[in-house]
Amino acid sequence: MPNVKYLPYTPCGAVAAPPSKSDVHRAVICAALSGGVCKISPVTLSNDIRATIGCVEALGAEASVENDVLTVDGSAVFAKKTATLDCIESGSTLRFMIPVAAAGGVEARFTGSGSLVSRPIGLYSQILPEKGVSLEGGDGLPLKISGKLKSGVFKVPGNISSQFISGLLFALPLLRGDSDIILTSPIQSAGYINMTIRTMEKFGIEVDVTDTGWHVRGGQRYIPSDYRTDGDWSQAAFYLVSGAVNGEITVNNLNTDSKQGDRKIAELLREFGAEVIQEADSVTVKKSDMKGIEIDASQIPDLVPALAVCASFADGVTRITNAERLRIKESDRLISTAALINSLGGEAKELPDGLVIRGSRTLIGGTVKGFNDHRIVMSAAICAAGSENPIICTDALSVNKSYPGFFDDYNSVGGKSEII
Repeated sequence: MPNVKYLPYTPCGAVAAPPSKSDVHRAVICAALSGGVCKISPVTLSNDIRATIGCVEALGAEASVENDVLTVDGSAVFAKKTATLDCIESGSTLRFMIPVAAAGGVEARFTGSGSLVSRPIGLYSQILPEKGVSLEGGDGLPLKISGKLKSGVFKVPGNISSQFISGLLFALPLLRGDSDIILTSPIQSAGYINMTIRTMEKFGIEVDVTDTGWHVRGGQRYIPSDYRTDGDWSQAAFYLVSGAVNGEITVNNLNTDSKQGDRKIAELLREFGAEVIQEADSVTVKKSDMKGIEIDASQIPDLVPALAVCASFADGVTRITNAERLRIKESDRLISTAALINSLGGEAKELPDGLVIRGSRTLIGGTVKGFNDHRIVMSAAICAAGSENPIICTDALSVNKSYPGFFDDYNSVGGKSEII
């Protein structure tokens, strides 16, 4: 895989946030389950979104893209009773689709590549067999499931990936009886679950919040609906941080009422000391003197690499905690984020559940590993906003996993990137 060279730059101008990958995943699944034709827009075909589209097609849906509009026809979903679902490297796709396939009684073989092969699916192996679903393959891929999912009570810990809970939420309305998801510990990444419920509501599904979790009435039907996707706050965070570090950036196409938990980036940058101006559908961030802060990352794990970069340019110490689930992402993001900052002349220390960063207002530059992790490669790009010298980062094309247009957008607001 090629490397990318980032030159020091001053962020300036405006950029539109790409469509939210998390939102598109959810809309594609709901559209496929609707049994009708739905149009989803705007959509960017990142590798992860291609994975979810491929999986619903494997279950019988048809999908086509024209410009940025994705049309999904779910009229033949579950017509096939055997299928192979290639999730590529998308953890969301895998964890969403296992219960969905089981709800349709599909004998499904799940495959994948890269780090996804070893990412855990242990919760499903614990709770699905008692509900009529057999799993073969252990705690990884390939995995084979058979049997039809039954309704009932599903007890889950709140500190697991929210993707497991969302997967159950997609599937349970399709079953005959009512179901309850009961949390056995406090919930983390609640914003992603709220996103799932909001998207399901757009397609006619009701989910009731209870004191202990969620109640899902069985026998519901997804209703075909055209769907407008949100801009991606997780990706917008990289630009917003760059403005805080050394410039002024406006990111458009950001719904300030979004259910995305990562919209908290605006509040956190304000807490660092950056100047943040929020309007109805845009956020502008201007450089200002920043100071270190305390960050609880339990609800915003995807923001940690960008926040760590911001902390590197803030006076004093920033402590990020409750981020232990980052160890099972595309890379161990606590290790890879610390390595990124330290390789460029900053000071980051890894904790069991987070990071401690001592800011210095500048980074030296140098060569860093991308760890084949899209968020690390994009974080390296933002480091160049405050770097004294160029930065060379490996695994440049890993950005295609979530944001294939990143380098073009980055260069449009002052960035200087070159694939080498």
